[in-house]
Amino acid sequence: MIVTRFAPSPNGPLHLGHAYSAIVAHDLARERGGRFLLRIEDIDGARSRPELADEFRADLEWLGLQWKEVPAQSSRLEAYAAAAARLREMALLYPCCCTRAEIAAAAVAKGPDGPVYPGTCRGKAVEDDDAAWRLDVTAALARTGPLSWVDEVHGEQQARPDLAGDVVLVRKEAETPASYHLAATLDDAADGVTLVTRGMDLFAASHVHRLLQALLGLPVPLWHHHALLLDARGDKLAKRRGSGTGGLGLADRRRAGEDGRALADALREGRLPAGITLSEGLHERP
Repeated sequence: MIVTRFAPSPNGPLHLGHAYSAIVAHDLARERGGRFLLRIEDIDGARSRPELADEFRADLEWLGLQWKEVPAQSSRLEAYAAAAARLREMALLYPCCCTRAEIAAAAVAKGPDGPVYPGTCRGKAVEDDDAAWRLDVTAALARTGPLSWVDEVHGEQQARPDLAGDVVLVRKEAETPASYHLAATLDDAADGVTLVTRGMDLFAASHVHRLLQALLGLPVPLWHHHALLLDARGDKLAKRRGSGTGGLGLADRRRAGEDGRALADALREGRLPAGITLSEGLHERP
C-alpha cells in the first residue's frame, strides 16, 4: 500500500507552496488507495512554535484533506541518538567545529545547498563537546558501493551524496539534536512511508538519504519530487521570505473566509493566484 506524508516544521505559518505539496502527497495516496500522513517536524530549536501545529491541522482541514497523524519528531530523539551512535561505531562520523564563515572561506566547490564543506576537520583531533558530527561520505560510499534510487517523475538516479560533501547529521545545538537528513530518513522508515513526496528543492537531499538508508539497513521508498510555486520575482515561496504572512499564508486566507476547498481545486488544476507561477522542468502537476 502506498503511504505518503506531509511533514511541516512549526517555525512559521504555512503558505501556498505548503498547500501544493500537501495536496500532491494527499492526492497520490488517495488515487492509489493508500494513506496520507501528517508528521510535525518540531526539533528546530528555539524557532519551533508548538502552537503552530494546531494551525497546520486547521489549514489542512480547510483545504479538504484527510490524514492520519504520526508521532512528532520531538518524541523520537532516542532513535536519532541510537542511529548516530551506530554510525560512530562504524567510524563514519567525525566531529567538526567549523563555523559557516570558515566553511564559506575554505570551500572550493558549490553544492545544492551552498558552499561544500571541504573536510577541514576530517581526520583531526577535535574536541567533541561543542561540535557538530559530519558523515564521512567517501568512507560511507566505500562501505556501501554504488547506490541508486527512483523518482516517479525523473526516473532512476545514481546516488551522488558526494555532491553535497560531508553533511552534518548531529548538530551542535542540544535543542536541535539531529539534522534534517538524519531525522527525516529515520522518520520515513519508522512511519512506513513508501513514496517520499516533496519539492524539487529537496532533490539533492534524496541522494544523501539513500546513502543513510543503505548504512542503517532501512527500507528504500520511491520518491516523487514535484514542481515549486514561485513568487513574482521567480523565487520559491519560503517562510524566511514571509510567504506565510502579510495576508498571504494559509491561516490568513482561512480566517479571511476564503474557500479552502476551492483553493485546493485551483491548485490541482494549475489555476494559480496572481503573481504565482509553477517552476519549469521535468515536473508533473498534482
